[in-house]
Amino acid sequence: MSKPKVAFIGTGGTIASLGRGPLDLQDYGAAGNVMHADEILARWPETALVADVMAVRYRNIVSPAINFTDWKALAALCKQLVHDHPDLAGIVIGHGTATLEETAYFLNLTVRVSIPVVIVGAQRPSSGLSTDAGLNLVNAIRVAASPDARDMGVLVMLNDEIHAAREVTKTATMRLQTFRTPDFGVLGHADGDAVAFYRRPIRRHAPDTEFDITAIEALPRVDISYSYAGGDGVAVRAFMAAGAKGIIAAGFAPGFCPPAEIEALTEAAAQGIVVVQSTRAGSGRVFRGTKLRQAGFLIADNLNPQKARVLLALALTVTNDPDTITRMFRTY
Repeated sequence: MSKPKVAFIGTGGTIASLGRGPLDLQDYGAAGNVMHADEILARWPETALVADVMAVRYRNIVSPAINFTDWKALAALCKQLVHDHPDLAGIVIGHGTATLEETAYFLNLTVRVSIPVVIVGAQRPSSGLSTDAGLNLVNAIRVAASPDARDMGVLVMLNDEIHAAREVTKTATMRLQTFRTPDFGVLGHADGDAVAFYRRPIRRHAPDTEFDITAIEALPRVDISYSYAGGDGVAVRAFMAAGAKGIIAAGFAPGFCPPAEIEALTEAAAQGIVVVQSTRAGSGRVFRGTKLRQAGFLIADNLNPQKARVLLALALTVTNDPDTITRMFRTY
């Protein structure tokens, strides 16, 4: 029986890194030894046991440096792979964990393929003692090849757990169980005997979205203002001066900011900058109460600030209408 065909795109990150030795679990980036996709597959030949895996070199980049240019290129690359290989069962993208959730959510809103796309990373380098890189990669390939993974949008696979791109977030700096879905939990697990799903995401996702990035050279500027006790709105006004088209307010739970920051955000909204209230809490919905409505602020639903920024930037490529943007935050 033939094995499913899966493409593996390498972009660098911890999963691609080799440190100075097996106990170099933190400072491995200083070694500068980062493998490309084909080299990663050669290091983990077990991947060939679960699929016919095709290595696709992109470019190695530390994930804090990922930006719209890379997101657009990855979306286009996924589409091209499906066009060139009609027998492709799924796509896996290796990625650094720092911005993995943002890349996953962006692709969840923009990638134009119907097969599963799974983002995978690691917390320990491939050279490290008890690294999670190999098993994470094998499991990501298994998930991408699974017929049950279709029509779920982009998925994230680490630590045997399958998460929805919209919901997952990185919650710890070094622990293997860092990627969590705070409000709802995992979609399923990749266990030794099976890939098992237990729920499906219901929010709208790619390829059925209204966001077309093919002709876009840059996203509208959207900044995040992080609330803290005594915040005075200086950052908000700096964002305004820098030409922000949107601002995400990462407020206190359940969605408030310091008075001076609210004043600055209200000035921004009055000038036509779209202000979306989120929360720094890490989970839970924001309620659009009287004060937020009077100030002209929209709400991020339960999206964390970094994902609200992704959605607002894409929304602003389509419209500036507050009602339409509100509908988008309810839809995606």
